[in-house]
Amino acid sequence: MGIIIRQSIKSTLVSYVGTFIGFLTTMVIVTRWLTAEEIGLTRVLFEAATLVATLAQLGISSSAFRFFPRFNHREPRHKGFFTYLLLAPACGMLVAAPLYLIFKGAIAGYFREHSALFVDYIDWVIPLALFLVYAGVFEIYANLLQRIVIPRFIREVVTRVFIVVIYLLYGFRVIPLAGLVAGYVLVHGLALALHYWYVSRVSTARTRRETPESTPATRAEFVKYTLVLMIGIMGNAVAARLDLFMVSGMLGLDSGGIYTIAFFMAAIIELPSRSITAISTPIAADALQAGDFPRANLLYKKVALHQMVIGGMIFLLLWANIDNVYDVIPNGDNFREGKYVVFFVGLSRLIILFLGFGYPLLSFSRHYRWTLYLTLFVSALTAYANYLLIPRLGITGSALATLLAVVITYAVQQWLVLAKLKGNPYSPAIFKALLLIAALFGLNALLPRLGDPWVDSFYRTAILVTAGGATLYRLHLSEEIDMLARKFFQRFTK
Repeated sequence: MGIIIRQSIKSTLVSYVGTFIGFLTTMVIVTRWLTAEEIGLTRVLFEAATLVATLAQLGISSSAFRFFPRFNHREPRHKGFFTYLLLAPACGMLVAAPLYLIFKGAIAGYFREHSALFVDYIDWVIPLALFLVYAGVFEIYANLLQRIVIPRFIREVVTRVFIVVIYLLYGFRVIPLAGLVAGYVLVHGLALALHYWYVSRVSTARTRRETPESTPATRAEFVKYTLVLMIGIMGNAVAARLDLFMVSGMLGLDSGGIYTIAFFMAAIIELPSRSITAISTPIAADALQAGDFPRANLLYKKVALHQMVIGGMIFLLLWANIDNVYDVIPNGDNFREGKYVVFFVGLSRLIILFLGFGYPLLSFSRHYRWTLYLTLFVSALTAYANYLLIPRLGITGSALATLLAVVITYAVQQWLVLAKLKGNPYSPAIFKALLLIAALFGLNALLPRLGDPWVDSFYRTAILVTAGGATLYRLHLSEEIDMLARKFFQRFTK
């Protein structure tokens, strides 16, 4: 248990360092040195490659965690399990790459009118996808060996630092745009090499031929589980990227770049919740496996409450300072069109924080197949809503389409959780939290705006945090919040 705790703490610190670097890169360097069209180009390339890589991985990320215990023996090679991790994506790439090449003409046709720059560099998608696939495989293998810090450091810190170098080289006109794209892709190739070097150091992973030792039944189950899971994973991957692809294809890469900056700001809302979900998910799995539905439902209420409080406060502070953010980032006026993208995407993230834990509850129960249907439903709904709203409202229409799809999908999901598992996230504390967040939004609207964005942000944030924190302490929404508040006040008074 000691190694898990140490690795978890170090991994969390690495994640926050990586997030800080990502924030500086996106909000300071990228907006200063790249145009909105160039930002859109790099983002669409990455997301397109990620989509191909997701298909090529064939659901290996979940399959590996499910089947590794059957191979995890004292002998150093774990009965050739590493070979499984290499073969599955190789087979996947043999399918994904030809499919992409077959449809490349149609993809290029979709983007050519408004995003011709992406078409010029469309051939880089497959090399980037290959790098992403196997970097992910090596990171999964390191995670299976309970070595998560260095792989995450490579992904979150090293890769981002080298990408910053590429951006600066382009910004100072040392390399042309073609060099920017090539360098961006090769940085991920370097990350792949570093991942392989690390797993070779901590294990006996090698690329030499090795026959996995497993029974025919295990192999058959592995293939069946992976293929079924792949459909759901692909559906989620498509739904998560449809808005950017459709904005870039229908409006242009410059609109895609503006949407990317706004989406990045809104995504900050859900960062702190990842730890809550990571801790709570195994507990939910144990409760449902034991048939203890009351305990699972109580956990659902607690997760929903705490994620609503944390996410709601971050959303409040983000929206309260949104104009200040656009005032201080380089070339902020060029990206200000994305202001209401931040609002609608942020609101959708808040709904996901509130109701999202219902998804693992369903997936761990005997009703897990419903999660596949939900994934296909949200993909179709997102595409249709974007198709209707983007021509009418531009990038704000895409964000509104995302919000509508989230509202409908999670309403259906919550109905399923209630009908199948008798679970719901509602409690008196939730309604108190919602009223508090609404009141703080009203307070923000009453605060006068000062001329200097830094001064305005400081005084506005200080008032909202003080009022919100004091009210949370007086409301006694949960024992956990009260405990954290007491610890804070004790340290503050000391």
